[in-house]
Amino acid sequence: MNIGKLTDRIFSISKEKEFEEMALEIFLHQYKTNIFYKKYVDALSIKIETIQMMEEIPFLPIQFFKSQKIVCGSFVEEAVFTSSGTTGTINSHHFVKDAALYVKSFVNCFEHFYGNIDEYCILGLLPSYLERTGSSLVRMVDEMIQLSGNVKSGFYLYDFEQLFQTITAQESAGKKTLLIGVTYALLDFAEQYSIPLKNTLIMETGGMKGKRAEMVRNEIHEVLKKSFSVDKIHSEYGMTELLSQAYSKGDGHFFTPAWMKVLLRKEDDPFDIGNNKKGIINIIDLANIHSCSFIATDDVGSINQDGSFEVLGRVDHADIRGCSLLYL
Repeated sequence: MNIGKLTDRIFSISKEKEFEEMALEIFLHQYKTNIFYKKYVDALSIKIETIQMMEEIPFLPIQFFKSQKIVCGSFVEEAVFTSSGTTGTINSHHFVKDAALYVKSFVNCFEHFYGNIDEYCILGLLPSYLERTGSSLVRMVDEMIQLSGNVKSGFYLYDFEQLFQTITAQESAGKKTLLIGVTYALLDFAEQYSIPLKNTLIMETGGMKGKRAEMVRNEIHEVLKKSFSVDKIHSEYGMTELLSQAYSKGDGHFFTPAWMKVLLRKEDDPFDIGNNKKGIINIIDLANIHSCSFIATDDVGSINQDGSFEVLGRVDHADIRGCSLLYL
């Protein structure tokens, strides 16, 4: 298999049939080259030659990223993304063979939904994530800051006054700005500064990390909308184990790029992945070509008629993930 040509095809998908054909092709590749994934599939006593649809592909439980090195073949990784977790939890590790592939994935995805990155001033409000290594979210925002080419783009730890001044200056100049941050930090900032915004997108990435009392997303968005005088709060759905993200432009309805798809499995039958409208989220991320593209998450969700999905919470046994979306 020519991986270079395959990755080019991944980001040029335009039809559902193309996606399914590529998903089946990548499944066979990963079954043959990912030792642990092959063991998992074989343990299920599944005959791979009988798999004809993407819904029939075995999805790897996300917990295995905590205990196993999920890779295809053997390589020296260019990056290792780790989940933040909470005290006492075991973190996930995602070994990334090609960091440029991650950049290509999130750049193509963001620009599909929001336009060219270099049109924005990118402001990252990610205090706790900047204080540790291995955050895929920090890597993404850092690359976006560089790609923006705006001298005022940057990270903000706890300097809310400087952040306020930067946003105010951008607003006065009528410049497009993206303020992307973990939820608790955005709430902290909103409590101290009330700024009517016309040119700034507010995007929360989830994550309370025990910093504040848990709130449902609607409550959080109402607080932020009121403080910043905006109609919508945007959201990003991503995780350590993926190289792609989904975005919501408001109301918690997430859309995926063409190379990523959400399916739902039944809680009482993890292999029932039909046309369920509510269940536990399975994700196909074709950009995960060097690890595993078929991930069974612990997020509970629903799929809407327009193809968007919502996150409704987490299954009872799941660990609390530091950068996970909020309980609803």
